[in-house]
Amino acid sequence: MRLKLCLALILLLLSACATTGGQQNVDPTETLIKAEKEVLESQLLDVDIALFDPGELPEDEEKARGLSMAIREAEARFIPIHLRAVMEKTGYWGAVRVIPEAREGYELRVQGTIIASDGETLALKIQALDASGRTWHSRSYWGKTTIEDYNNTTAGDDGFQTVYRAIANDLAQFRNLLSDEERTAIRRIADMRFAANMAPDAFAGHLGKDESGQYRLLRLPANDDPAYQRVERIRERDFLLVDTLNGHYDNYYRDMRVPYEEWRKARSIEAEALREIKRKANTSKALGILAILGAIAIEVSGSSETRAATGTMRDVMVLGGLYSIKHGMDINAQSTLHEEEINELGVSFSSEAEPMVVDVDGEIHKLTGSAEEQYTQWRDLMKKIYASETGLAPEIVPEAKSESMDITTPARAVTQP
Repeated sequence: MRLKLCLALILLLLSACATTGGQQNVDPTETLIKAEKEVLESQLLDVDIALFDPGELPEDEEKARGLSMAIREAEARFIPIHLRAVMEKTGYWGAVRVIPEAREGYELRVQGTIIASDGETLALKIQALDASGRTWHSRSYWGKTTIEDYNNTTAGDDGFQTVYRAIANDLAQFRNLLSDEERTAIRRIADMRFAANMAPDAFAGHLGKDESGQYRLLRLPANDDPAYQRVERIRERDFLLVDTLNGHYDNYYRDMRVPYEEWRKARSIEAEALREIKRKANTSKALGILAILGAIAIEVSGSSETRAATGTMRDVMVLGGLYSIKHGMDINAQSTLHEEEINELGVSFSSEAEPMVVDVDGEIHKLTGSAEEQYTQWRDLMKKIYASETGLAPEIVPEAKSESMDITTPARAVTQP
C-alpha cells in the first residue's frame, strides 16, 4: 500500500511538470472590421481613450518574476496608443485621442485595466461609454502569443494584435447598431456636458437625466450665444492641447516600441527556458525517487534469496537515484540565472521608457512634471481662461509644476536627442 502511494505521488509530480496551456477568448483569425464606404462627418464620433489602469502584479512569486510596476505604468500608456492606431484604421471614428485622465465633453470614452501582461499573455478589462452615460460594453479580453508570433509580426502590428482587433471590432459593431439620430444626439450631449462643466450656471439647465441616470438633451443654446461661443473657443484650445499631448505620446510610443518588443520576446524566451529547466529538474528528481523506491520495494517484498541476488542492483539503483536527485537540484540552481536575466530586462526597459522634455513656443524647456500632470494643470487653467474672459472670479488654480508653460499656446512634446 505504501509503495502504491509513493508511486501515485511520483506520477502526480511528473504530471505537474507538463505545460498547462492557457485559454484565450479572442479569435486569432478575426480580421479588422472596416467601413465599406466613407462615413459622413456628422456620423463620426470622437473617441477618448484614457490611460489604462496598470492593475496589480500577480501575487504568485513565480508569475510575477521579472515584472514590475514601472513596466506596468509604461504599458498603461503604450496599450492605449496602440489601440488608438487600430481604431483609426476602421474608418468609423472621428478624432481618436489618448487622454491622461477622464474629461467632460467626450463623445465616446474607452477605459481599461491591465489584468495580466507578461510577454506571453495579455489580459485587459475594457469599458466603453458614450456621452449620454450609456455603457456600450464592459468585457475582458485574453490573448496569448509565442516567439513565432513576435517574429512574424508585420510592420505596425503588435504581438497581441488579435486582442486589439477584437476590442476595435466590438466597438465598431456597437456603433453600427446605433441610428443616425442616436449618434447625433451623442455629439450634442457631449457639447453640452463640456459647456455645463465649464459654466454650470449658464448651461446646466440644458441637460437632464432620465430614471436610468442617462443624460438627455433639453435644449440647445443659440448659435450666437456669447457664452457658448466662449466655451467653444476654449474647447478648441483643449483639443489643441490634447492633440499636442498625443504628439508627445507618439514620440513616447516610438521610443518605447523596440525595447518593449525586445523585452517581451526576451522575457518569453527566458520564461520558457525557466519552465523547461524546472520540468527537467522535477523529472530528474522524480526518476531518482522512483529508483530508490524500486530498490526499497525489492528489499521489502523479495525473499532472502532475491535480496541476496539483487544486492548490487539495489545499490546501483539507490546511488543512481541519489545522483538523479542531485542533478535535478543542480538544474534548479541554473534557474536562478534566468530569473536574474528576466529582472535585468525589466530594469533595462523601465529606464528606457521615461519621458523627456517639451518644446514651448519654439524653446526647449525642462519639465518637472509628467505630461499627465501638465494636462491636469491645463484643465484647471481652462476655467481660469473662461473666468477671465467673462469677468467672473477665477477659481484657485494649483501652481504649475513646469518651469515654463503658456496657457494660450499648447506645448509640443519632443524627445531628447
